[in-house]
Amino acid sequence: MCLAVPAKIMERTEYMATVEISGVTRQVSIMLLPDAVVGDYVLVHAGFAIQAIDEEEARRTLELFKELEQYEADS
Repeated sequence: MCLAVPAKIMERTEYMATVEISGVTRQVSIMLLPDAVVGDYVLVHAGFAIQAIDEEEARRTLELFKELEQYEADS
């Protein structure tokens, strides 16, 4: 199963961006999304921003991840 995680672009250079994922920052390639700007939300998979998404979609997806973590913790 492949999983892409929503992230917010905090800084960017020509081909790389610093993104924030649930309070953690990391560097990802934005070569596939050349029009992405600081403040945009993107889906990150294997170190690449692969798709732009809106803030609401990012929020909903992150909430679902939190629910899954809680479910796992309760099991």
